[in-house]
Amino acid sequence: MMCVGIIRFWLNDWITELYVKPAFYFSYPGFQWVHPLGNSGMHIIFAGMAICTLLISIGLWYRVASILFFLSFTYVELIDSTNYLNHYYFISLISFLLIFLPANRYFSLDIVINPARKLTVIPLWMVGIIRLQVGLIYFFAGIAKLNPDWLLEALPMKIWLPAKSHIPLIGSLLYKTWVAYLFSWFGAVYDLFIAFFLLHRKTRPVAYFFVLAFHLATALFFPGIGLFPYVMMICSLVFFSSAFHQKLLQFFSFSRKTQEQAPSSSTYLNNIRRNQVLLTGIGVYFLFQILIPFRHVLYPGHLFWHEEGFRFSWRVMLMEKSGNAFFYIKEPSTGRTYEVNNAEFLTPLQEKMMSTQPDMILRYAHHLAEVYTGKGIRQPQVYTECYVALNGKRSRLFIDTTVNLAKQPLSLKHYTWVLPYSLKAK
Repeated sequence: MMCVGIIRFWLNDWITELYVKPAFYFSYPGFQWVHPLGNSGMHIIFAGMAICTLLISIGLWYRVASILFFLSFTYVELIDSTNYLNHYYFISLISFLLIFLPANRYFSLDIVINPARKLTVIPLWMVGIIRLQVGLIYFFAGIAKLNPDWLLEALPMKIWLPAKSHIPLIGSLLYKTWVAYLFSWFGAVYDLFIAFFLLHRKTRPVAYFFVLAFHLATALFFPGIGLFPYVMMICSLVFFSSAFHQKLLQFFSFSRKTQEQAPSSSTYLNNIRRNQVLLTGIGVYFLFQILIPFRHVLYPGHLFWHEEGFRFSWRVMLMEKSGNAFFYIKEPSTGRTYEVNNAEFLTPLQEKMMSTQPDMILRYAHHLAEVYTGKGIRQPQVYTECYVALNGKRSRLFIDTTVNLAKQPLSLKHYTWVLPYSLKAK
């Protein structure tokens, strides 16, 4: 799946559009040192990632390929927060876990080269951690849907579904309010409980049917979400039994050799059991996976408005948010004010994403201060007049227009200069 995604990126020239053309990048806190490598460098990185995906798939030099893929993929995602997507984060997490798992010890070219390394039995937790990671994504996506806009007002489905009325057969139904509520409530129930039904043998076939139906519908109605529906359809197969996967391997093996039960390396298994460092590390990893989606409770205000603690929390397609941001540079010594042309510094995608996210607005304001300092303006002041509309509500002022953003610190603290959200726009 990742190989297909990388080829898709290359063919659509997204490597150049997202990682070469921008003059400025919205780095993540603590990762300001991450920079793109230029046109040739970024294309080499993507080519290397594609090679790693193939090596992982066929199980050749698996460990090295897994490490290189994780590092290169995560590096690319850290370049610009504009490009953040939940499933990119998911791929980084899964590729990180694969580094520590013996996924190349049974049906792989590594075993063809060295048959003595073959394993036919592994501890259940090795499969369990992948199941847990996938299950957490679904469960937290369900918890995120337990909000008034989603459940009580069917937003943003009321906004999105009518735009898909061109779809044959069902297009006319997408204007119906009850259909928006059906989509909203089904999505919440599905995400909350699907992992539990996939865990049980008796309910697993029906549950996987709903996995296919849910994600195919998502791909149909929201093609802009990319490969995420297909990634989840494939990854959900991890809940099936070893016998099921054994049959799949027999189908792809061109022989019956996969049926042979060669003795497992007891030394390997015993070492894993005794490796308390690895098991402790996995425990700490999942503790963070559980805590991070709840970090938004540490911030006051409306989550969708401030977006503090929004990323890395499996909040998938929960809101319709748009904005317009106008920036002004004031020269203290003369009192002159200059309006910024955002197109000189940002791509259309960057400007669209920035105009609704406070941390990106602040980072851009700091960049503007640096640029205008370089133009000879001493201690330039940066102000913005930004209007944002959330879930179909009227557009309203988003940022305090009297605050000099150039003086506001880049931190994880609550942004007091974001105006509070009210149910009624003034």
